[in-house]
Formats: sequence, structure tokens, C-alpha cells
Amino acid sequence: MDHAENIPHILMKKRQRTGALQDAGANLRALMNAQRLGVRWSSTALGWRRPAGGLFIAAIFFAAGIFNIVAAPTGPAWPPLPDVARVVFVRSITQPADVGIKGSALKRFANWFVGSAGDDKRLVNPFGIALDESGGFCVTDTGANRVCRFDAANQRWQQWDHIGNIHFAAPVAVAEKGGIIFVADSALGEVVAFDLTGKLQFEIKQGLTRPSGLAILGNQLYVSDAGCHCVGVFDLQGNRVTNFGERGTGPGEFNFPTHITADNQGHLLVTDSLNSRIQVLDASGKYLSEIGSAGDTSGHFGRPKGVAVDTFGHIYVADAVFDNLQIFDLSGRLLLSIGQTGTGPGEFGLPNGIAIGADNRIYVTDPGNHRIQVFQYVGQQ
Repeated sequence: MDHAENIPHILMKKRQRTGALQDAGANLRALMNAQRLGVRWSSTALGWRRPAGGLFIAAIFFAAGIFNIVAAPTGPAWPPLPDVARVVFVRSITQPADVGIKGSALKRFANWFVGSAGDDKRLVNPFGIALDESGGFCVTDTGANRVCRFDAANQRWQQWDHIGNIHFAAPVAVAEKGGIIFVADSALGEVVAFDLTGKLQFEIKQGLTRPSGLAILGNQLYVSDAGCHCVGVFDLQGNRVTNFGERGTGPGEFNFPTHITADNQGHLLVTDSLNSRIQVLDASGKYLSEIGSAGDTSGHFGRPKGVAVDTFGHIYVADAVFDNLQIFDLSGRLLLSIGQTGTGPGEFGLPNGIAIGADNRIYVTDPGNHRIQVFQYVGQQ
């Protein structure tokens, strides 16, 4: 099962394959990225004429609608020069402090004085991720068997390892709507729904074998089930509506479907893992098209994982074999590839979940590196 992968062992083998040359060039790449970023965040990169004087940087951030990301960009951008940057690295999130949440000064001093880390809320193996309506996020952590939530509106960090008498065993996917959090636990074989106080609302067990992905489209919850090679459809009160798909390699058939998402055009996109493709469906499950195939070159997949769509309709797919993020258009044309195996900004260790906000902020879970990486799409359509 995906959540039970031996992450340290797999990562060691991956990093051995990269060879000594990658390690020797790490410092050089960092310097080159810093130099590139100074060029990419420019009027040329964004297609504008450069304002005079000190208004230049402020104008870029304001007009791009990303003034609140960071004080200044500090990481790499893609694609490399001489092409115009489309995606930039923003930051990594490993703990509540990385989103500005800190304990009281007295508590921090007490922990420092006794040499304690206090209530450790650091991410272990962040796996599934979903955004809420206010700019926060929920993330499942299969290393700690818990669900964490960053409430951006109230600057609060919450986490749950159990809801009532239900103790999470392998929380692999999450969705949130209207103050209700939905968690797919593949080991328990169910979806657990609870409110923001941690009160259980309902459980979905009927017809589920190994739920592995969640998406909300309209007033329906879609559950990809890797155990029965299908997608279950439920209303937001947990009542079963229908299901579609069966095991196979044809259109609308699945071979261990894992992740699922919905775009703003009403499409469903399902990661059909062992068929090495993303299937694009309508809301009823009717096959429309597919993206990708098995292979070891750009535009192909080794082990496709999370899938998400930005406001321009660009489709982002994480790959846990290639440790990268590939971006396609709806026709399946490869637009950009981001990342490689590693621990630096924009490098990955078994990337898994992806979520993209209305501001085209991109969140990617990076369980092998115990973090969430955040990027920003800054290109034009």
C-alpha cells in the first residue's frame, strides 16, 4: 500500500542513482538559482516594461497578485534561463512556525529551559492535502497517523489523531467544504467526516475497500478506491449515490486509481496509477480523454500520484519515481517539468499530494523530506 512504503530505503536508493556528480554540484546549482531568480522576477519575465526607481519590485509583486507570499523570492524558478519563468518556489512548511504560528513566549522559554521540543507538531510524512475557502489547508500525515489543519483566517493550527473512538491508521486523503473535513483512511477502509471542533458527523463504509483519494464537485463527494478499481460517489451527508469504473486498461477503466481532483470546468481527473495515466472524466464518470503513459522520458509517468488543476486549466501531476512535478494542458501536451530527487527547494522525495488555490498557489506534499513545498504560478495563460 502507498502509505506503507519504506520511504527512507527508497530515498537512499534514489539518491545513490543520482551519483556523486549531483552532490558535488549542489552548491553551484544553488548559486545559479539565486542568480537566475534575480533575473526571472523582472519586467521581462512578467512581460511588462520596467517602472523607474524603487517602484520596480513593488510593481511586480502587486500586479502579480502575490504581494503576500514573501518579502522577496528566495528560491529557484522554472523553466531555466533563457526562457521566461512560469513557476517560482515560495517556501517549505515543516511545522506551525513556518506559517507564522508560535506558542506563547513563556511556553517557548520553558521548553528551551528544560531542553524540550514541547508539543511536537512537526510534519512527519505529509501525504494528502486540501485547501479551504479561507486560504488555509488540511494535510494528512501518514507518519504520525493524524490530520493537521492550518486555519489561516484565525492563525490557528489544529490536529487530530482520532475522532471519537475512531483512531486514524492510514489517513491518505483529505477534503474540506463548509466546515466539514473528510478523511479517507485506506487501512480502516472508510471515509470519516467531522467538524472543525473534532466532532464526528458520519462515517462512509458501504462499498469502500481501500479509499485513496477524495474530491468534491458541487454537492457530491467522489472517492477513488484502489481496492475495487472504481470511483464511489456520495452526497455530502455520506449517502451513496452511485459508482463508476472497473478494473481494466480501457477508457473509463482503472488499475488501482489513487488520487482524484475536480477542475473549475466540471471535469474529474483520476490518477490511474498502474495504467500510468491521468483519466479525464465528466461528473457522471463518462470518459473524455487521458494524459500520459508509462515511460522514462518527459511527458511520461513512472508512478503518477497527486493531480490538481490551476485556474488556467493547467494540469499538475506528481510522480514518485521521477520525483518531479509535470504540467500539462488539457490536450495532454507537456508544458513544463519541475524538480528532481533531492532535499533542496524544488527537489522531492516521493512527492504525493497536490492542491492549488484560486490564487494559483501550489502546495505539494513531500513526505520523504517531511515537508510541504509551496510554489506560485506567475506565468500568463
